[in-house]
Parts: sequence; C-alpha cells; structure tokens
Amino acid sequence: MRIAVAGAGAVGRSVAAELVDNGHKVLLIEREFTRYVPARVPGADWFLADACELSSLEEAQLQSCDVAIAATGDDKANLAMALLAKGEFGVGRMVARINDARNEWLFTEAWGVDVAVSTPLAMVAAVEGAIDVGRLVRLMGLGGVSPTRVGPANISKFTLPAQSRLVGRQVRTLPMPTDSVLVALLRGKHLIVAQHSEVLRAGDELLFVAAAGVEEQISVMVEGAPTGSDSPNKTSN
Repeated sequence: MRIAVAGAGAVGRSVAAELVDNGHKVLLIEREFTRYVPARVPGADWFLADACELSSLEEAQLQSCDVAIAATGDDKANLAMALLAKGEFGVGRMVARINDARNEWLFTEAWGVDVAVSTPLAMVAAVEGAIDVGRLVRLMGLGGVSPTRVGPANISKFTLPAQSRLVGRQVRTLPMPTDSVLVALLRGKHLIVAQHSEVLRAGDELLFVAAAGVEEQISVMVEGAPTGSDSPNKTSN
C-alpha cells in the first residue's frame, strides 16, 4: 500500500519506519525544516510541506494513497489533514493521532477520521487493519519500554478468512505454541472468552497473548494451518 504520514516527529518517524519494515511504500510529510531529516527513515519518501494545505497534498498526490496518517503533535492540524484527505482526495482509510484526550469527541467520521488513536503502535495496527484478514497483526507490546511494538510479550490479532482451515475447528484443537494463549474472540460486536469448546467461524478475530519469540510460530499455525488428524469439532483428551 502507499501510505502518507504527516509529521516527522518521534511518533511519525516511528510509525513510518514500522510501515516501511512491513513492506509498505511510505511518504513522510513534514513542514518544519529542522525535522526534515530523510536519513532518520531512509526507506521512506520525504516531502517538505504543510499537510494542512490543499496545494501541498495535491503535489504529494495524496489521491494515490490507500491510507493517510495524521501523526503530528497538533490536534487541529491532524483534523485539518483528515478533512482534506477524505473530502478532497477520497483517501480510503484515514488514521489520526489524538494528543489531548479532551479533543477525542472531534475525531469522528464527520471530520474524515476512520480511526482515532493515541500511540504509534495503534496507528500501525490501524493501518494493518485495512489488510489484516488472513495475517497476524501485532496490536500491543506488554512490558516493553519502546513506544512501538517491542516487548517481552505481545497481544496480536488474526482475522479468520472464509477459506481458512481453522474455520469449524474447536479452540481445544489448536496446536498452540508454548508461552502463548488464545484469550478471546471478537465476533461482530461480541467479545467471546475462548472456551475450549468454542467453534471458530469465518470473520472471527482471534486475540492472542504470546511471548515475543513465539509469534512466528503462531503465524505459521494460523496463516498456514495444516489439515490433518485435527478435524473440525474434534475434541482432545
């Protein structure tokens, strides 16, 4: 995906770097010359401009972006960009950073905001959420000191596609790696505790807590779940 990130402060750079690492094409927009340091996120394209100005966004070809992220430290600027991105350029997904919790009520679809968040991690997760069906997406680091995704344990989400081999299986049959647990399912608007007898359905969002080094094993389990002796609804001893 092509993603525009407004704001090259610590938060914007962190988000941009994470998205570049995830294989996305990122345009980082910054209006302050002192923050315009492309070497800090060398994998991104940089643009010295004001993301609140229509002419700047036209020059940035914002209409070609799948997602826009307003990550500045100014709520007014973030709302202005969101309104332009949606209203003038038809960007499919608009993620905006909330700096002051008192302004949270403004960050709605009326201002062009699809997802309002307050941390770099949540911004990345909101972007990945646009394409996360069928792939494991890390939502939150637990116990880490970094504002991004680093921690001794993490919360991750996997949305079951209709063609997944996990559909129709009971929770008890999942070959969960050591140091990991499936804690809950989100089914529509309902939160379901992951009981052993619960049968997985297409569209379920599976929420895992796992040690950092175990996530790859969970990815293999959910993204490439093999068929075998664990048939749907089979129980284990």
